[in-house]
Amino acid sequence: MSKFLIGKKVEMTQKFMTDGRVVPVTKILAGPCFIVHVKNRQKDGYDAVQLGFESTKKITEPIRGHLKNLGPFRFLKEFKIEKNTNLTAGQEIKADIFKEKEKVKVTGISKGKGFQGVVKRWGFSGQPKTHGHKDQSRMPGSLGAGGEQHVKKGKKMAGRTGGEKVTVLNLEVVEVDEKNNFIYIKGAVPGRRMSLLLLQAPGEITFEKKERQDESKEKTKEPAKEQPVKESNAVSDQNQK
Repeated sequence: MSKFLIGKKVEMTQKFMTDGRVVPVTKILAGPCFIVHVKNRQKDGYDAVQLGFESTKKITEPIRGHLKNLGPFRFLKEFKIEKNTNLTAGQEIKADIFKEKEKVKVTGISKGKGFQGVVKRWGFSGQPKTHGHKDQSRMPGSLGAGGEQHVKKGKKMAGRTGGEKVTVLNLEVVEVDEKNNFIYIKGAVPGRRMSLLLLQAPGEITFEKKERQDESKEKTKEPAKEQPVKESNAVSDQNQK
């Protein structure tokens, strides 16, 4: 079983530790998320949980029917789990499921860089600046002419850079702000500001049991009885006269 949550990258900042160290951290808005659907192996072929994050106004009718009465969500993401009957639709998951010094896995979409050359895309060193190279300093060079008469698939060449799914492992949780649902993670995470992130860590999600009060068992308060008003001495003397 694993813990999981959907969040958004807010910004990168720094935290001052008690021992005087300055740690670079990424501030993440983690949740609150709601369990929308729970899949099981008998009906769907695998066990998974679908989470909804961030409310929205406009959704399609099929999605509205899928969500039923759980409310419209902008993002729906699925996480595979082991067989677990403790999770049901409608439960809320917040940032407090993660603890300090815990190792998490963060998945996001890297920043898009557009069309780039081999030096920036793959880290090629380029060609020498002298001996007749002139304007060839950032060229890729030979593509393998000594082999077959075509370029093989997978050859590192210029092209579209970034905008890909990236997963970073073993990032440490520095601080958890349970009140505002913020998580501060040591180091950098993929993506630009306010981009979507998926957080996962080993463990189990636990929910606090809250006792619901039955309205029928509540005692009804009886209306207060009216007490007779005592007449003052001056009023009583006038009545006697």
